Amino acid sequence: MRWGGQGEAGRTAAAALLALASAGLSACVDKADQPRPVAQGDPARGLAVIEAGGCAACHTIPGVAWPEGRSGGDPAGFGARPFIAGRLPNQPGVLTRWLIDAPSLDPGTAMPPMPLNQAQARDVAAYLYTLDDD
Repeated sequence: MRWGGQGEAGRTAAAALLALASAGLSACVDKADQPRPVAQGDPARGLAVIEAGGCAACHTIPGVAWPEGRSGGDPAGFGARPFIAGRLPNQPGVLTRWLIDAPSLDPGTAMPPMPLNQAQARDVAAYLYTLDDD
């Protein structure tokens, strides 16, 4: 079997194809157990933002006694999930964008844009990443 030609050019093309395939497969690995640091995010401030912002009106938030909304997704175990809303990669940059303006990432979501600045979104993300299955 020949890959992309003969001699050195063929071997180079085969090596490039193998490297590309390896990179593609590594992207599919479940990375949920890897730490997701949120630069300059503070979980305690994040919980305070969640309480003040009324997130518990739609979500049951660990650490918030009332209200206990049930129309939004349950964030318990969020830190261990590979996806946000079942479809977006659970990464700090994606999460902060989601927290500020979820419809810009998923027009079909029921989550409205939230009046958060970048610092507040980082704090909320830092809090959410403390929630694991343990």
